[in-house]
Amino acid sequence: MSWLPKSRTARRRLLVLAAIAPVLVLAVGLTLWGLSDSISYFYTPSQAAAADPKPGQSIQLGGLVQPGSVVKHPDGRVDFTVADQQASAKVSFSGDLPDLFREGQGIVATGAFDEAGVFQAREVLAKHDENYMPKEVEEALKEQGEWRGDGAVAGYQKTGTR
Repeated sequence: MSWLPKSRTARRRLLVLAAIAPVLVLAVGLTLWGLSDSISYFYTPSQAAAADPKPGQSIQLGGLVQPGSVVKHPDGRVDFTVADQQASAKVSFSGDLPDLFREGQGIVATGAFDEAGVFQAREVLAKHDENYMPKEVEEALKEQGEWRGDGAVAGYQKTGTR
């Protein structure tokens, strides 16, 4: 007994399906492989230390700007440290920082770590008012037991602009 259908039309359809399926699987596989480099993972400094992303791999790094760590250079580059309660990461950014960027507040930076372990940020996002914190940072702080619910974080004094 043959596994092929007896009908000539059914056999033709099965043959077309057998020819198209591998091409379709290959196309989906190549698409997913090509998009794998464009996925940007979110890490806090302690998660980034544990995950140890490859130098040059695009990620998002979020946390609180450590008080006293912001250094502005004459060439427009700004160096600062982003920290959570367990680890910190040095960040270097060339460009205009958001107007609301300041020490002790939550930020999310998009970029990659270099060979020296310094995070080279391409973009820095800051909270838009004193009660807002990026969702990823808020969730990470809640997981660590550091979230206080009103935008304040243990160990950091909340600053206002009013």
